[in-house]
Amino acid sequence: QVQTTESGGGLVQPGGSLTLSCTASGLAFNTKNLGWFRQPPGKEREFVAAITPDDRFAQYSDSVKGRFAISRDNIKFTGYLQMNNLQPEDAATYYCAMAVRSWPISTLLGDYEYWGQGTQVTVSS
Repeated sequence: QVQTTESGGGLVQPGGSLTLSCTASGLAFNTKNLGWFRQPPGKEREFVAAITPDDRFAQYSDSVKGRFAISRDNIKFTGYLQMNNLQPEDAATYYCAMAVRSWPISTLLGDYEYWGQGTQVTVSS
């Protein structure tokens, strides 16, 4: 049974940092792109970042480029999202998922599967 689990969310002040983790099991983790998405309260889920299996290529949404960094450790079956300079507009439930295909990197929800339950990030002073 495939399972992905996000962790690391919490409350942070504007300008602060958090690192989210996504641990997967039951699949060939090192063959699939890993994606992070987020869903702000009352809004649709949106693409944040994705990374290829070999860690060579990554893609970011314009809203997080330069502030967030995606990475992965295939030995640990874990992906990460380092989030810096968090702002109130970054508050959302963050989800990880595995891409159906590896190339090109997709930003579309429909191209991902094995979604986790999400971890909530709150940015407030």
